[in-house]
Amino acid sequence: MEGRCVRVALALASVGVVGSVGSVASAQVRSAPPLVHPDSRLREIPVGLDDLFFMHLQTDGDWVTDIDIPPGRQYRGCTNTSSHTDADFSGGSFIMQAGFAEDEVAAASYTLAPEQFPVRMDLMEMIFATRNATESTTTEWSVLVWDGPPDDTPDWEFNSDGVILPHIELPPGTNGINLQISVDPNDPDQIIFTNAGGTNTISFGIRIDKHNFQIQDACVVPPPSRRNAFPTTDVSGLQSGNGNWLRGIDCGPFGCPANGGWSTFAQLPGGCRPSGDWVMRMTWTSLDCDGTGACCMEDGSCVETTAGECALAGGAYQGDDTNCLDANCPTDTQACCFENTGGCVDLSTADCLNAGGVPGGPGTQCSTFTCFPIGAACMPDGSCIDGLTPEEAAALGGVFQGDGTTCADVSCPEPVGAACFSNGFCLILTEAEAMNAGASWAGPGTTCDDLDGNGVADECETCDADMNNDGLVDTRDVIEFLNLWVVEDDRADFDNNNIIDTRDVIEFLNAWVVGC
Repeated sequence: MEGRCVRVALALASVGVVGSVGSVASAQVRSAPPLVHPDSRLREIPVGLDDLFFMHLQTDGDWVTDIDIPPGRQYRGCTNTSSHTDADFSGGSFIMQAGFAEDEVAAASYTLAPEQFPVRMDLMEMIFATRNATESTTTEWSVLVWDGPPDDTPDWEFNSDGVILPHIELPPGTNGINLQISVDPNDPDQIIFTNAGGTNTISFGIRIDKHNFQIQDACVVPPPSRRNAFPTTDVSGLQSGNGNWLRGIDCGPFGCPANGGWSTFAQLPGGCRPSGDWVMRMTWTSLDCDGTGACCMEDGSCVETTAGECALAGGAYQGDDTNCLDANCPTDTQACCFENTGGCVDLSTADCLNAGGVPGGPGTQCSTFTCFPIGAACMPDGSCIDGLTPEEAAALGGVFQGDGTTCADVSCPEPVGAACFSNGFCLILTEAEAMNAGASWAGPGTTCDDLDGNGVADECETCDADMNNDGLVDTRDVIEFLNLWVVEDDRADFDNNNIIDTRDVIEFLNAWVVGC
């Protein structure tokens, strides 16, 4: 809750890389020009993150709950993880929502069985990313939690302040961070969902409180994509239209959603709906279910604990009533893929590499891991290409649609780009939408970015001296102007005084010298 004391356990570690606090996680850029949705705040940019930073924040404050936990009682329940995404929270391919503005909220709601309540929140996670950032990024954020669907009155809220609760900070370049928030398990006051409203739903969201250098109206110009971190969605396509939520700022009838406020992805118009699910998940414990068991840690050691405590420690729970004597915990075992056969064997990292295989990553198992996925990819121009890997799709600026998909099975979104209105206003629209709105469409993949900061989108800037509209200012424009001036064509009235005379020649030549 805002203003409460918190104890911060901050760990920055890159997956698969031995590092220390403050070390830079490596990332490979596997992306081309961004995909752009019709709302300037929902710009989709594919990013490939081989490694992630991890920032685990653990509260240690006076949390107000609706259930009084009797003194000395320790709940031992059955723990589950709810998520709408199939993304890997330790790294991989993601879609950076690079137009996400200050005061907007990314949220997810999860529906549970009524008999599972009351429920304790154990861990909340969400991945943020940068792509080709030109400077270190600092993102101020808040976590909002609801006992029910998201609305404007969260049941719990706490905010980063950069001192007690750190902001999200990433170095220049392409990087990602898994923001993890939990309550100290030894704190008697926990976040408890009671299902008081009878919706069988629990929810949490992350709000961006402050970006770097967002100085323009986000309804017109999105935050600088190379100076900020943004929330991510997955690359496998939207699976839960009603479980993913957006609270948008009010941008009027052209906004997303119209006039701002809360909307599920299913309620958003197709032109501005994110193409995947938020990369966020919640680990929770049903307090009506008791159980302990063996927990295998990543180093091969074993402890006996609850499923929730095992998950918080990054272990693999072996099931209720199991014990460490019989658990036979594996050491560094993960899915290992072999390109020559397409097969998979669970091996240690060292054995996998020595055998010529490709490790699937910590925590992966062949039973649930797909080696060398191949499928369809939607391109920025609205076309579709079959038979690509996720990496190949990202390199072409496309969005991978999932293993085994084909272009015959998917519906790629119509391409969008900058639509320039006569008054200088710019929106991201399809070509048909631009035509219907009376705007000039700049082409697929173009943006409303105003990099020169003159208040007009770069794509919408016109050059009066470019008389033949070829994008260049040269002698051909002089010839074109003089030909029009000789025949007294209205286009030669360069000073717009309804008189074609030598003053128009002077005005034109002055503009021609300056150029564009």
